[in-house]
Amino acid sequence: MGRLIASLFVGFSLFFGVGSFAEDYVAPRLSGTDKPDLNGIWQALNSANYNIEMHTASHSMQLREGPHGPLPAVKTLYLGAVGAVPPGLGIVKEGKIPYTEEALAKRDENKANWIDRDPEIKCFLPGIPRANYMPQPFQIFHNPSAVFFAYQYAGAVREVYMDDPGEAPVDSWMGWSAGSWDGDTFVVEVTGQYADTWFDRAGNHHSDQMKVTERFTPMSPNHLMYEATIEDPQTFTEPWTISMPLYRRMEENAQLMEFRCVEFVEELMYGQWRRNPLPVSYTHLTLPTKA
Repeated sequence: MGRLIASLFVGFSLFFGVGSFAEDYVAPRLSGTDKPDLNGIWQALNSANYNIEMHTASHSMQLREGPHGPLPAVKTLYLGAVGAVPPGLGIVKEGKIPYTEEALAKRDENKANWIDRDPEIKCFLPGIPRANYMPQPFQIFHNPSAVFFAYQYAGAVREVYMDDPGEAPVDSWMGWSAGSWDGDTFVVEVTGQYADTWFDRAGNHHSDQMKVTERFTPMSPNHLMYEATIEDPQTFTEPWTISMPLYRRMEENAQLMEFRCVEFVEELMYGQWRRNPLPVSYTHLTLPTKA
């Protein structure tokens, strides 16, 4: 079914000339330069934050074996349909991530322990490329000498250095970004990221040796094509690439709002040290029943 939908989308795109329009498009220039103007608020519209590979819908991000097939794990059971995973065509151009055997085993272990391991659960900064396809918008601030990204999720930010900044002085959650232009495509090389950031909620991971090469290409007045090539010999057998469109937020008063989720996870992370800890057992909860 997923392949059928993808084929239909490609067919409609070709029929209506979308591909031709994108190839012929010339973006407005940034004032005083010959470079495209990337300023704006952008957002991905996909399910990649659940799983960047193609996937079917499932009961939950974390599963256990049931009498007739997988069921939600105890820790995610009470989320019901809210905790279910929507299907997705995936954004990995090669279809599958080329893990080493050891790294694939770690991915599976991460997935089986998602609620305890995913850094998103505890509001850690998402890293690159994940920050660009989380279900919240981000803003690009762009002038002739500087490019700055601000993300609604957790108030994350990153500066893109347009002069060669050298190696990252220290590793960090959002890494060290160095930018350049390849025609109308803005290219950003990101290094120096913690190994703790994941690609998605499916446990897909990397090492601290990962290098991400991003490409932002204007394709129409209101969408960019985003690609990111991942290199990490400690984790993958070869480089691989994700690709997806990013869409401009068109609301009249479009703006980033505050989502400083640190305060939302304080009880999860530190509640055990309350003088009188609150109950955390599931045994005091009851499932809904028919009236």
